[in-house]
Amino acid sequence: MTTATDTAGSASRAREPGAGGFAESGGVRIAYEVFGEGPETLLFLSPWAIVHSRFWKLQVPYLARHFRVLTYDARGNGRSDRPQSPDAYSQRITAGDALAVMDAAGVDDAVVVCHCAPAGAALVLAVEHPERDRGAVFMSPALPITPPLPERTGHDFNAVLPEYEGWAKTNRHYWDQDYRGYLEFFFGRCFDEPHSTKQIEDAVGWGLETTPETLIATLGSPGLDVAEIHDLMAGLTCPTLVTQSSDDRLIPPDRGAAFAAATGAELVELGAEGHCPNARHPVRFNELLEDFAARAYGRPARPAPRRAAARGRRRALFVSSPIGLGHAWRDVAIARELRALRPELDIDWLAQPPVTHVLEACGERIHPASAGLANESRHIAAESRDHELNVFQAWRRMDEILLANFMVFRDVARAEDYDLWIGDEAWELDYHLHENPSLKTAPYVFLTDFVGWLPMAEGGEEEARLTADYNAEMLGHIAALPGVRDRAIFVGSPDDVVPHGFGDGLPAIRPWVEDHFAFSGYVLGPDAGPPADREALRAELGYGPDERVCIVTVGGSGVGEGLLRRVVAAYPAARERVPGLRMVAVCGPRIDPDTLGAPEGVEVVAYVDRLSRHLAACDVAVTQGGLSTCMELAAAKRPFVYLPLRRHFEQNLHVRHRLERYGAGRPMDVATATPDALAAAIGDALAGTPEPAAVERDGAARAAALIADLL
Repeated sequence: MTTATDTAGSASRAREPGAGGFAESGGVRIAYEVFGEGPETLLFLSPWAIVHSRFWKLQVPYLARHFRVLTYDARGNGRSDRPQSPDAYSQRITAGDALAVMDAAGVDDAVVVCHCAPAGAALVLAVEHPERDRGAVFMSPALPITPPLPERTGHDFNAVLPEYEGWAKTNRHYWDQDYRGYLEFFFGRCFDEPHSTKQIEDAVGWGLETTPETLIATLGSPGLDVAEIHDLMAGLTCPTLVTQSSDDRLIPPDRGAAFAAATGAELVELGAEGHCPNARHPVRFNELLEDFAARAYGRPARPAPRRAAARGRRRALFVSSPIGLGHAWRDVAIARELRALRPELDIDWLAQPPVTHVLEACGERIHPASAGLANESRHIAAESRDHELNVFQAWRRMDEILLANFMVFRDVARAEDYDLWIGDEAWELDYHLHENPSLKTAPYVFLTDFVGWLPMAEGGEEEARLTADYNAEMLGHIAALPGVRDRAIFVGSPDDVVPHGFGDGLPAIRPWVEDHFAFSGYVLGPDAGPPADREALRAELGYGPDERVCIVTVGGSGVGEGLLRRVVAAYPAARERVPGLRMVAVCGPRIDPDTLGAPEGVEVVAYVDRLSRHLAACDVAVTQGGLSTCMELAAAKRPFVYLPLRRHFEQNLHVRHRLERYGAGRPMDVATATPDALAAAIGDALAGTPEPAAVERDGAARAAALIADLL
């Protein structure tokens, strides 16, 4: 769960603040952060103290690439002070906090963005301090200018009730009894759209960072009276935007129109969305903010997309998943086959380390915008412990990073004219294109080697519920918008699809995949598979004819350091079982070889280009349960031991199912992987492992043929 106490080094953040500190406002410390640079600033007012500035986490990374962005934790939550007097929370005091933050950050003026509760403070800022306000955005303004929703009326906040149901939970006594229960109710109303589990979870976590006593104080603060509000609205002269959702369960749907009529503000009616479109529909909301702020600062209109390629050339944008290196090698193989079919095709890559290590070595062209991608591998590594990674939860907690990276893609696709988009397990691209189908301006290909989030037993009923919800949202996307994916390619065969269901009440996975995907067969990297002359390859790589070579490799994400340590610690015992054993531990690009502490006799190397050749030349290997490395070993018909990461559903379920189908590798539970057990497993694999079934050699060509039809 992401919290206000995240520091600048938090791996879950898509962008870290460039500056920050505390402003003093009437003796109260207000924590603030500054992102991006330049004189054009967006100031995000923190909503009611039930949340803090991380409420804006899906706006900050994108907008900070185009503006300076200033956020702060409202008094009462986050890292700011929590005064307990009701007099400390008036709208004018809130406006004073914003001014104090602007002064502390050295911001002369800003476009001010507010959501719900601080609408009165935003009015005070814009009308009484016009020199500081270049424009104002009011989301669902909580101003008493139209009648409230009927269900929110008639409840006495101070009364002791026999029961507390619905909005009667907004009650000081109920908060004392079950504060979490109130938060879950309140944010369930804020996010009443289906599949909002992550947004509710985040918001409840932020709410738990303050106390019922503090929220009680905020509700007792003196507000602006109706006459003051109307006077302020009449005096509003800066550029103003108001947004309102028709399915808002907190603010009546006529409120935005009434505010626009009273102020002359530009009105954007968001349709059937809930109270927090910034969190539930962030792509569209970010576009609205960027467009409005650019106009408020007098920026020229955005130019039309440009075609950088020479006349007669075609252009593709390839988005490759950064989690591991196997995707990169298969994507390079597909790209080469695609160019063989379409010689006029130029390919730009939107990628980040460690994928860029492979692409650069292969002479591929990496789009300069790749430098703006938030680091997914760092987040995944930070989520792991020893040899454990709950990859489903890690993915959920990466929502800020994934949205930020989609917005990078969206900027590239808007600025440049491409004939084709390809995404290899670019789940964020697939998700947000289905959420925003109007952004699709080119044929789109989606590739993956697994379908279906699956719960692990350790996660219990809650993980089963959440994975089913994620699957249901994906199934709904495809059913409602089948044309977003012009081609979906499963990297494998129908038999590689797991024999599971998507969840309670949802279909079985395999028949659904067969109905919605084409099958390429497995796609091997350019060097993978059995070499034409294995002995010559061994000699080229420096492996003697009589040596028994054991390669230990854990992929490129940095998650496998714990496994590397375990296996190299087992080397003395393994050498006793296999005299003359030579062990080579490959750290990859994200693990420092100098920190491994390997015993004498183990060669520790950093990133190895064309590792597939070493896998084909070795006598035995030890690896994680990652699909690419295991399938390269299977294709090379090498014996290997694989240890899936604990709680990693893909390695334990999807990958293991496929390896068992090929009869490849020996699985081992890391819980039993003592040095002696690892040594025995290495020795047993060398002594007699059945040869796996042949792995397809034409997968890249078949995938390329499926893609080329779209050009």
